[in-house]
Order: sequence, then C-alpha cells, then structure tokens
Amino acid sequence: MAGSNATLSRRRLREPADAAGRQHVEPKPRRGFREEIAGWGFALPFVTIFLVFLAGPVVASFLLSFTGFGLADLRNPVGTTVVGLDNYIALIGDARFWTSLFNTAYFVGVGVPLTLALGLGAAMALDRGITRARTVFRVGYYLPVVTSIVAIAVVWRYVLNPDVGLVNMALGALGIHGPDWLGDPLLAMPSIIVMAAWRNLGFAMVVFLAGLQTIPRSLYEAASIDGANRWQLFRHVTLPMLRPTTLFIVVITTIGYLQLFEEPFVMTGGGPLDKTLSISMYMYQQGFSFFHQGYAAAIAWVLFLIVAAVAFVQFRVLRSQT
Repeated sequence: MAGSNATLSRRRLREPADAAGRQHVEPKPRRGFREEIAGWGFALPFVTIFLVFLAGPVVASFLLSFTGFGLADLRNPVGTTVVGLDNYIALIGDARFWTSLFNTAYFVGVGVPLTLALGLGAAMALDRGITRARTVFRVGYYLPVVTSIVAIAVVWRYVLNPDVGLVNMALGALGIHGPDWLGDPLLAMPSIIVMAAWRNLGFAMVVFLAGLQTIPRSLYEAASIDGANRWQLFRHVTLPMLRPTTLFIVVITTIGYLQLFEEPFVMTGGGPLDKTLSISMYMYQQGFSFFHQGYAAAIAWVLFLIVAAVAFVQFRVLRSQT
C-alpha cells in the first residue's frame, strides 16, 4: 500500500499544475479525419437515396409547377416555357378542381369521424366486452389494413355490383330492390366512404386499444363510487384520457384520406359525373392522361399546403385540449 501511494504521488508531481495548484487534465483528442470519413461513408447510402429519390423530386416538382411543361416539351425540355404563377391562378377558375376539392373534403369530413367511431367502438369491445377469441377479432379487424388497397377496391366493386353483388343479393332476399351503389351520383361517394372506414378501422382500433390499456382502472372505480353511469364514465374518464391517442389517429387518418386516390380510381374512375373525383385523382389525370405536367405539379403543391394547414390546425386545436 505504501509503494502504491508513493507511485501515485510521483505521478502527480510529474503532472503540470495551474496557479491554484489544481492538476491539469489533458483534453480528449478530437475525432480524427479518418473517423469523420468513416461516419460519412456509413451515412452516404441513405443520403444518396434521400437526395435522389425524395429531396430531388420534391425540388423538381416545385420548379415544374412554374412551367408549362407538357407533351410537346419531351423532345426539347430545355425550351420549356416558364409561366410563373399562371398554373396556380388557373386553378382558381378550374371548375373540376373545385369539384375534386369538395369531394375530398366530403370524404374526409365524413370518413374520419366514422373511422374513429368504429375504431373506438371495436377497441372498447375488445378491451372489456369480448373475452373469448380476442386475438382472432384483433387479427380479423386489422387484416384489411395490411391488405392491398387495390385488391380490396376490386372486391368491393363486385360486392356493390347492382346485378350480382352480395349487398343487392342480400337485399333482394328481403324483397328490397338494391340501387346501383357506384353508379348513382348520390350513393357513389358514401359507398366509398363506408369501404374506406371498414378498411381503416383496424388501425384506429389497435391504437385506441393501446390507449385504453394505459388508463388506470382506479379512475373508473373512483367515478363509479361517486355514482357515475357508463355514459358518464365514457364521457368524463375515457374520452379525456384518450385525447393524445385521438390526436394521433385524427392527424394520421386525415392525412391519408386527403390523398384519396386508389378507391375511386379502381371502383368508379372518378364518376359518375365527377362525384368521386378526388384531388389526387385529378392531379393524376392532368399529369398522365392529358400530360399537363406543370399544371399537375401545381395541384400537387396545393394539396401539400392543404394537408400541412389541416394538420397544423388539428394539432393546435386538439393539443390545447390535452
């Protein structure tokens, strides 16, 4: 022990000290140039993919929205005409654009609350009501979420067929003549909304179920002792505790529904009478059917601004209540 103390004392004497007598500690060496190169080497694949397939196309589409790029410009892209804000100004007087905007707003305004209501109902049933085969119900409700939307749309197109569809066959067995669900201008969009809500309620159910399981049971017990009934428990305990979960589901579902495309594209083609034409589908028609690429890019950026504005408002409104 004495030898080790003497060695420690000699080591401290060799270390320089400042004016206050404190021992000087050598700073850690900076990371070398080789380590920095190695770090950038590991990040290079992701950075390259991000720039080529995400950031690059985003910037290109933004610049494209200020041009009149069309089919004639494919042979001479350098000679593309720069039109400035003309594409955005033209949207103001485009009746089909406003029709598509109204249809999308209708789809979101009805579809999001319906999806949330069905998802919350299924989650509460699985959390308390259903005790047997709970895993089977979870998988069954969530299975449409991971299934191809195109495949689901094709199946529903035949299910809603006016002649051989399962819905009208069931109504016929009851003596009711079923309508043309996808051919009637008044029923086409509600039919798509029901299909979308059925497909997406599984996602809302899983997230709501996770939120329900985090609510302390003591809150329900205390409220029950105070005489609260089931509706009061749901209104004053369940809903307030689920506000962060509801915010997440509302924002995610709204963003997805604002980009409505596959369902009307497969099931109705935007008809009848443009009653199911969405903004994304109208953008697709302008860009790839009529090849008005500059105009389609302007529609895409308007849709982006709408999505960002709606998400911002939802965060401000719902987060202020949490």
